[in-house]
Amino acid sequence: MKVLYFDCFSGISGDMVLGALIDLGIDVEVFKNELQKLGLDDFDISVEKKMKSSITVTDVDVLIKEKGHDHVHNHGYEKEQHHDHGCEDGHHGGHHHHHASARNLADIEKIIDDSSLKDSVKQLSKKIFSEIARAEAKVHNKPVSDVHFHEVGAIDSIVDIVGAAICIDLLNVDRIYSSPLHDGTGFIECQHGKLPVPVPAVMEMLTESKIPYIIEDVNTELITPTGIGIIKTIASGFGTMPPMTVDRVGYGAGKRETGRFNALRCVLGTTDGEGIEDNEIAVLETNIDDMNPEVLGYVMDLLFESGALDVFYTPVYMKKNRPGVMLTVLSEKEKEKKLVDIILKETSTLGIRKTSTIRYVMNRENRYVDTEFGKISVKEAYLGGIKKSAPEFEDCQKAAQEHKVPLWKVYNAAIKQI
Repeated sequence: MKVLYFDCFSGISGDMVLGALIDLGIDVEVFKNELQKLGLDDFDISVEKKMKSSITVTDVDVLIKEKGHDHVHNHGYEKEQHHDHGCEDGHHGGHHHHHASARNLADIEKIIDDSSLKDSVKQLSKKIFSEIARAEAKVHNKPVSDVHFHEVGAIDSIVDIVGAAICIDLLNVDRIYSSPLHDGTGFIECQHGKLPVPVPAVMEMLTESKIPYIIEDVNTELITPTGIGIIKTIASGFGTMPPMTVDRVGYGAGKRETGRFNALRCVLGTTDGEGIEDNEIAVLETNIDDMNPEVLGYVMDLLFESGALDVFYTPVYMKKNRPGVMLTVLSEKEKEKKLVDIILKETSTLGIRKTSTIRYVMNRENRYVDTEFGKISVKEAYLGGIKKSAPEFEDCQKAAQEHKVPLWKVYNAAIKQI
């Protein structure tokens, strides 16, 4: 299985992603030819090898052609100051392209849909933009359709996001992983004043994402909305690099001087065992025949709330022909001790059996679909040529109650949009 690993030890931004992926060996001319399929003629792109901390990196800049002029502007200075065009809806970022009118999500999707890009590139690009739009809509308390992208809607940001999708397609990897995301501290100067790091859009995309987030002693922004929008959309998991044979390593240059090596590292390699979970999980089991079933229901809820991957009861017959249940809990290694404590504290058992196992899993991600009953979250799972999709039950149930319609109507409306 071909694996791509993002090592975000110095954060992540759109231009860093492009630089690191191209540095893996993508033919620059092939990449530029694919970008031309966007059908936009008011930009050029610069790809250069540079030295950072005595390490060779690839630096990518989008060059914007001023309307009515033959020359282009290199916005490297603004990127140097703001890491990249990180803040959407006019909050912050170095790229204030006054000649580029604000665009909403529908405008950007039309540019992508009207292009001659591959369908897979179109779909991934729109997913990334949709993720950022969702976060901005939540931050500003407005519908996604009303969010205007003064920065991400600018040409350079469209190029960063669509360019990342093109690179992923050209690399033809089976699975993508990422390290925990490292960010700085302090405040960023924005159009509307100073905002804390991480900026609200980044914080919103971190919410309920299970993405591990680490703060470094660097007084600046290291993670931009564009960067986290890309990695959240494409990564199947976050953690240490999976066991793999390393084929190539690429470095994408960051624009700021942070006092340390500022780059994004991408590692391309192969691993055996398609679909095998990287880390072992613990299987905790115990037999119980002397408890009130109502308490067992409470214990199950408590275990799920504490991070259990799964909890289930199996009817069994125990000694002296007593009917009972076997409690089984699936746990990640780091949460095992906490779940063991809950079982011992909340049940009558005197001991727990533990086994370690490796599970086969499909790549999973969530997206939203628009229905006549509102937005419904959809779970998608895929591996190789296998793909499965299903609406989230809780979202369907909530919509059915709010609109006073049968649950199956909401479920079927979501299915039609998958």
